[in-house]
Amino acid sequence: MSLTDTAIRDAKTLGKPYILSDTLGLYPLIKPNASKLWYFKYRVGGKENKLAFGAYPTVTLARTT
Repeated sequence: MSLTDTAIRDAKTLGKPYILSDTLGLYPLIKPNASKLWYFKYRVGGKENKLAFGAYPTVTLARTT
């Protein structure tokens, strides 16, 4: 699935945090308080790591790709 600005903007809050993922490791974490935070998941030496980019819409989809 490819992320779109519309999908991120229209994402509804739930009772717990969830992610809208693409298949390349970039995703916004949608939190119950309606904040949307950008992360990138990657592996080095078999260990999974996560890099934070900032909050949406301050950090736009265009800036993260």
